[in-house]
Amino acid sequence: MDGALVILIALLAFIFTDTDGVISVLFGSLLVMAFFGLSLLVGHLFSKRMPDAVMGIFVLTYFVKVVGFAAVMLALGTPAWLNKPWFAGAAVVAVLAWQATEIVIFSKQRFLLFDESAVVASPSGEVRDDSETKDPPHV
Repeated sequence: MDGALVILIALLAFIFTDTDGVISVLFGSLLVMAFFGLSLLVGHLFSKRMPDAVMGIFVLTYFVKVVGFAAVMLALGTPAWLNKPWFAGAAVVAVLAWQATEIVIFSKQRFLLFDESAVVASPSGEVRDDSETKDPPHV
């Protein structure tokens, strides 16, 4: 879906502007995809290995991305070929499409956060745990 929108916007930029507009659309879209793609990569790498630390890692990744991409954009400056309206429009459309796609995909996924078979309810309504806990006792 995201790729199709990028192609459509690039085609519109080609019709209404010139190749600079097309390059600006592609650059803006690829920048957004790289920005969000890093989060997916981090989530994929750390969700199974260190599930307790994933949220902290996401926050750190977000900080690194914002500072890193800002540094890249400031160092790059404004190239002569950059068509600002097409760049910004493509970036906004790419962000909205990416977020909509993530919402649809993640809403369909189910993750087992705890072992339901280990928790047994008694007839009185009390819940008891028949399994050994993996966590050390809290002091």
